Amino acid sequence: MALLKVHKTVGVRVGGIQVGGGAPVVVQSMTMTDTADPVSTAQQCIELAQAGSEMVRVTVNLPEAAAAVPEIKKRMLDAGVTAPLIGDFHYNGHLLLTRHPDCAAALDKYRINPGNVGTGKRRDEQFSTICKVAVDHGKPVRIGVNGGSLNQELVLTKMQENTDRSLGRTSEEVINECMVLSALQSTELAIESGLRRDQIIISCKTSRPRDLISVYRELSRKTDQPLHLGLTEAGMGTKGLVWSAAAMGVLLNDGIGDTIRVSLTPKPGGDRREEVYAACELLQSLGIRSFSPSVTACPGCGRTTSSTFQELAERTQDYIRERMPEWKKRYEGVETMTLAVMGCVVNGPGESKAANIGISLPGTGEAPNCPVFIDGEHRTTLKGSYEELAVAFRDLVDTYVDTKYPARTA
Repeated sequence: MALLKVHKTVGVRVGGIQVGGGAPVVVQSMTMTDTADPVSTAQQCIELAQAGSEMVRVTVNLPEAAAAVPEIKKRMLDAGVTAPLIGDFHYNGHLLLTRHPDCAAALDKYRINPGNVGTGKRRDEQFSTICKVAVDHGKPVRIGVNGGSLNQELVLTKMQENTDRSLGRTSEEVINECMVLSALQSTELAIESGLRRDQIIISCKTSRPRDLISVYRELSRKTDQPLHLGLTEAGMGTKGLVWSAAAMGVLLNDGIGDTIRVSLTPKPGGDRREEVYAACELLQSLGIRSFSPSVTACPGCGRTTSSTFQELAERTQDYIRERMPEWKKRYEGVETMTLAVMGCVVNGPGESKAANIGISLPGTGEAPNCPVFIDGEHRTTLKGSYEELAVAFRDLVDTYVDTKYPARTA
């Protein structure tokens, strides 16, 4: 199938970041703390931003949550985090934003779900109220349509039309059409309420990859507003990662999408930053952006019965993530660095030579030597225990970063 043309979009300013209009695709995430607790929520916002999330969204569902937003924003700024803070509103956003003007002022963008703002005439009135608050405060909005919370009046009308006219569409096709219609109709209502086109971002999320691809391709043909990509509920672990990559990878490769979120379900007590790492890796895998040095590691086979290469690869990846907040501040271009941690002689030397810095560990029965290649040249050979190897390789990485990448200018 031929690739679509790159989707040309209007540029929208969100805090200090441009979305659309030819700007790089932006990574977004969302907290899972109680927003009414400003300390824990601000801390998670800071952690997500340091992990690579360029915009962070919080639920604003109760008066207590709305009241906490200004303190959350202040704590982020005090920590040196300037990532835009987005408020996610359902059902009562028109009340919370009008009754808590400090919240409306502190947020950098409002997310509105047009399926969850009321019914009938009240729906349009309450949607318009949020838009007018955005106008008064000079804030952009995301019109976020979800397949699971569509305007039911629109769905019933289109289902009946499908039956009456014998159109033969499946229920999924009708739902997809309704999602696009809801987004476009809500955009026009937002403009009628006073918002400019350069204040509006659109999303149409569903939980099924094929439907997401279909909806966004149709949406990109019918609007030039910036588009936010993501499955509504990607799921846990491998399933969530694969489904998100399958859907968004196709769209991003088509040139569709201006912001993305990988909506992973974390394990109990899991690390929310995993969804940020996944989004960054997705963009990096397609050559769209670089966020952090990439680590190539072999999958293992009968030649690699020792787990040393796996432990060293994981330790190297963790070390890079730990150091990146500081490295990004100090060094220009460090995010493009490539590393390789390989497990035997078959592909080890070749992959290590192709990386900026790579190490080839011995496979089963091989001599206990670990050649290290830097920019394609064999520079040294490491020996010793796992701990000795890990420390020596880490030191080589530090030296490479310090000598290879120029210092950032103020």
